[in-house]
Amino acid sequence: MIALHSIISLLLTGLYLLVVGYLIKGWAALKRARLTQSTFITPVTILIAARNEAERIHLTIEDILAQDYPKHLTEIIIVDDHSTDDTANIIRGYAGRGVKLLQLNEDKPLNSYKKKAIAEAIGMATGELMVCTDADCRMGTQWLSSVVSCYETLKPVMISSPVTYFEERSLFERLQTLEFSYLIGIGAAFIGNGRASTCNGANFAYRKDVFYEVGGFKGIDDLASGDDELLLQKVAEVYPHRIAFLKNRDAVVYTHAKHTLQEFLQQRRRWASKSTRYKDKKVVALAVCIWLFNLSLLVNAALGFYSITFLELFLVQFLLKYLIEVAFLLPITAFFKRPGLVSLLIILGPIHIIYFVYVGLLGNTRKYAWKGRVVR
Repeated sequence: MIALHSIISLLLTGLYLLVVGYLIKGWAALKRARLTQSTFITPVTILIAARNEAERIHLTIEDILAQDYPKHLTEIIIVDDHSTDDTANIIRGYAGRGVKLLQLNEDKPLNSYKKKAIAEAIGMATGELMVCTDADCRMGTQWLSSVVSCYETLKPVMISSPVTYFEERSLFERLQTLEFSYLIGIGAAFIGNGRASTCNGANFAYRKDVFYEVGGFKGIDDLASGDDELLLQKVAEVYPHRIAFLKNRDAVVYTHAKHTLQEFLQQRRRWASKSTRYKDKKVVALAVCIWLFNLSLLVNAALGFYSITFLELFLVQFLLKYLIEVAFLLPITAFFKRPGLVSLLIILGPIHIIYFVYVGLLGNTRKYAWKGRVVR
């Protein structure tokens, strides 16, 4: 029985090494985009869905207004999603600088207010390229021009761009930055391997006509989350080789890690809730195998208190996991100019095993809180 258990654990370990090796290959396949576009022709609409963002939304708006992209080609639409603070008034204060406010006024409860907000904004948008970000994000002045340069140069129908955390105030938040880099790297690597599966809606662009061509959010609008990944997967079915990841530092969008463990777990459960709707079942199968690998680590660590054999098995698994993840994370954190974060992997590794198993169990079985609402 012990021998069979060991074989299964090692097989799962081998599979995990192959998966991360595949990701390393995908990230390396993404060449740093050399964008030299100087004359732009694409009308762009920047879309933001905002709910109770009065504390920071003015910073995001100021960053967007400071973009070096031609103003006559830029439209900014911010949707206020039933905010109970001063968000709408702050947005309204920028009307004289071209910022358009759209306020949701839904009589009946929805499960996906954000998708509704984005769809309403796209309906009134005049741009050709929809560029989505969040109301608490920051970006450099060349963010928009780098995204559009990619669009005009490479002709993709959808562009996933990099997102990272910044201004961390604790070890807990720095650990989140490292883990988030891993997630962004996964999405980028899959695109690099020609199999787009995941992305982040804080830095996401797509053609307006393609949004309508795939039916918008129809079929995925019963979930609160998924305005990014699930839409990407719908587009990938129609245009599998025309989705790009913009590996360019000018395109990076910055946001903040969660300050508390409860906020963090709620966010990750929200993200995990999308996995049951992934269209590529091979990706789902891989995710299940990775979950089983982490479960085997947890089981072997627990059994290690009773038998040295299981402890040795756990240590072998953990060492191999650690080494392959270092190899994956080093180039990604270097891209974000944060290579020192990799030193935290020795701390994050054991914590991540427990958290991964926990979120995998609860992310698909329970409701969660998001923006003051309980959704699924």
